[in-house]
Amino acid sequence: MKKVLVTGGTGLVGKALEAFIKKEGPTDEEWYFAGSKDADLTNLAATQSLFAKEKPTHVIHLAAMVGGLFHNMNNNLDFLRNNLLINDNVLQTAHEQGCTKVVSCLSTCIFPDKTTYPIDETMVHNGPPHPSNYGYSYAKRLIDIQNHAYNDKYGRLYTSVIPCNIFGPHDNYKPEVSHVIPGMINRMHKLITEQADTPESEKVFTVFGSGKPLRQFIYSLDLAELMIWVLRSYDSVEPIVLSVDEAQEVTIFEVAQAIATAFEFKGKLVCDTSKADGQYKKTASNAKLRSLLPEYTFTDFETAIKTSVEWYRSNYEQARK
Repeated sequence: MKKVLVTGGTGLVGKALEAFIKKEGPTDEEWYFAGSKDADLTNLAATQSLFAKEKPTHVIHLAAMVGGLFHNMNNNLDFLRNNLLINDNVLQTAHEQGCTKVVSCLSTCIFPDKTTYPIDETMVHNGPPHPSNYGYSYAKRLIDIQNHAYNDKYGRLYTSVIPCNIFGPHDNYKPEVSHVIPGMINRMHKLITEQADTPESEKVFTVFGSGKPLRQFIYSLDLAELMIWVLRSYDSVEPIVLSVDEAQEVTIFEVAQAIATAFEFKGKLVCDTSKADGQYKKTASNAKLRSLLPEYTFTDFETAIKTSVEWYRSNYEQARK
């Protein structure tokens, strides 16, 4: 019997994993989704006690201190120290308690700031990350270094995945920390609610920036399915990018259009070019994933957006906002 412990198990990806496991039905695995109420993972004794209680054979490590751009810029030291503590506590405790496999979640934002595109798994350490989030980025990069070190010294199969931008039900919609999709969903819902009596043709939704930057987005349920495949079948310490195909890249304006369609919003979409765009593109290559899973079909972007908007509307009271 496998016992899988998911750290950070109550967030966007944890909830998607839980939904996928429920849908899949009985397997030879028992799953435990740990949230911050279960243990403060920056504390070694608390981490050890969680592992001693749950006795996992496998770990999916999602827990991290995360935040939006502004939050990161002002707190690089905290992001560095807290994430170093969390990652070291989880990996070392997993090793001490004999866990067979750990799959940790990295992010495409940890790649070098100055790079060629598309980015792939071999390029993570090729130069400094973007200065705005270097604390978070270096802490995440060190998971890959540590995985290799556990393998070199003890033969451990501790590995990592690098997803592109994730969205879906149970996202974080708080304006100060939200990413682009949950941020837009929250703002459009607010506009529709507050301007219920305004004629449709007079309603205006603002897209921050030019709307031109390109991004790859992965639906959280697809990511969950792929992470479970990594847990069960991917037997390499080397990280693997979990991203939609390069052809599935969309502009920020297309994201706004998809959200407007899901809300049946008939007003105008206007780009506010006084707001910063960020990087024009961060294209990631999923060639490695495709070489192993050539037939995998990602959920259609518009369909996934529709499901995410419906979840937000139905769960508005409980949503993190």
